[in-house]
Amino acid sequence: MSPAATPVRWPAEALWEAIAPLLPGFTVEVLPSIDSTNSELMRRARDGRLEPTLLVTEEQTAGRGRLGRDWHSAATYRDTGVVPALTFSLGLPLAPHDWSGLSLAVGVSVAQALQPVLPPEGSGHPRILLKWPNDLWLQDGRKLGGILVETATLTAPGAAVPPLVAGQSRYVVVGIGLNVLPVLADGLRTPPACLREVDTTLTAASALQRIAPPLVHALLGFAEHGFAPFQARFAQRDLLAGRAVTLSDGTQGTAHGVTEDGTLLVHTARGMQPVTSAEISVRPQ
Repeated sequence: MSPAATPVRWPAEALWEAIAPLLPGFTVEVLPSIDSTNSELMRRARDGRLEPTLLVTEEQTAGRGRLGRDWHSAATYRDTGVVPALTFSLGLPLAPHDWSGLSLAVGVSVAQALQPVLPPEGSGHPRILLKWPNDLWLQDGRKLGGILVETATLTAPGAAVPPLVAGQSRYVVVGIGLNVLPVLADGLRTPPACLREVDTTLTAASALQRIAPPLVHALLGFAEHGFAPFQARFAQRDLLAGRAVTLSDGTQGTAHGVTEDGTLLVHTARGMQPVTSAEISVRPQ
């Protein structure tokens, strides 16, 4: 049998067994192709389908990143029987006391699942770091993947979506995209990183099995305690800490970590400035 005809063995049953006791009604779905796993779960939520769901796709044709950017599964390996990127979304009802810092908590969970212990500085081994507010990078300045968190109201379909309120229950969709194998970098100044650089044994399926159960635990923990328990672990992987950054309005300064609610602190000419939502870029040194 040719590689192209060999299906990927996704650990759907094992994931269901691990997660269903935590999320009653939980289901796992694997699709060969879809426009966007996040978009699909948001469509279902707006139609009143609010069951906890892990939706995985082998190819994403119209993925979305932060600030409306496109995110596509690489086509380099099409028709080879290989899935070069892990693309999935997890949807579930959630009612945290404070929504602040949710994407950071997700990032901490994913990074730790893939690399439980950071290798020593200067060891030559890649370190998975977190770039505020929702990206995973390697320490050499290359993006490994991204996180997109969206929410939908639990009210009747078609009703106006209210703003996020502490303690309010909403349907949360956490989308994660990670390069597993090297991809072409057409039009990119810096080629993206991939998980095989961190662990040569990883596949899209094995990475999903590592990530999904701890992610559910992290989301349930976040709902109960907020971002504060994740703060120290985020600090260990904070890509921007101590680095020069530029905000979306052109303000320049130095990043000084995040607060207990995930707010980024940037020391600027006007003093320490809290940043809750802005496009952050690392200024070349």
